[in-house]
Amino acid sequence: MKIIDIKGKSQADPYVIKSGGKFYLYCTGIEGVECYESDRLKDGWTYAGTVLKTEGQKEYWAPSVIEEDGKFYMYYSSMPEDTEDVHLQNIKVAVSDSATGDFVFVKDLLPPFSIDAHVVRNECGLFMFYCVNDYDGERAGTYIVCDKMTDLLTMAGEPRATVVPTSDEEIFERDRFKKGQHWHTVEGAFYFKKDGYHYCMYSGNCYMKPSYHIGYAVCKSASGELNKLDFVKAEKPGVFAPLITADGRETSTGHNSVIEDGGVLYAVYHGRDYENGGFSKYRTARICRLYAENGILGAEKI
Repeated sequence: MKIIDIKGKSQADPYVIKSGGKFYLYCTGIEGVECYESDRLKDGWTYAGTVLKTEGQKEYWAPSVIEEDGKFYMYYSSMPEDTEDVHLQNIKVAVSDSATGDFVFVKDLLPPFSIDAHVVRNECGLFMFYCVNDYDGERAGTYIVCDKMTDLLTMAGEPRATVVPTSDEEIFERDRFKKGQHWHTVEGAFYFKKDGYHYCMYSGNCYMKPSYHIGYAVCKSASGELNKLDFVKAEKPGVFAPLITADGRETSTGHNSVIEDGGVLYAVYHGRDYENGGFSKYRTARICRLYAENGILGAEKI
């Protein structure tokens, strides 16, 4: 179900939080990070404007926000205005006293190429899931790592692979950088824990393709050291059965966050409408119900 439908607006890579009884949705923007707000999760969303923009930067990708001690910390990536090389994207942090900004840039956290941060606090401290590139692996491409943080502004600097490409369905582009080397992508990590199981949701292949999809990896462990867990993808060799994928109502589904409302888990993701024999250029926010039981996730589109 589409939760935001404003003509001419996208909500790519939607990340939802709840603060002070209201919901806030942050999303990718070319000129800056954009924000929406609502008193209800499934509808009533209004555009709150651009909440982060810094001089000399463009292509603000995949913001995520965590609230700590009355401040809001935004983790995002952007690139210099004077380049078209998306591999100069790197993760940064900005801070605000309000959920709707203005967020003020503080520092670069990681070098290029680094994108799609999700920061988690648990009993063991702070951890960041994010994406980097592997140019030389058997399935070269973008993959997910996890690193500990010493505080909200500092990485420990010891990332470990969490989810890596394993199938042809995750190919972003064939022969992308050199002949015979197909570039794969698993991105958009979102971590949560339920009933002793750790889940890392991710998106596979290319956001421009109809087959963009959401899958997940899982680990059962009592440990909260997230950078040391061994996640296993919920997949069967030779079988393409993602958690969330295109259907007769929507296509190019991917890059989600998860939020609980009224005791129910929901995934908020983006997708495209079918349009004139193809699909819309706008990636709009949608929602589905999530079920998590004994290490298995299920998704029910609303």
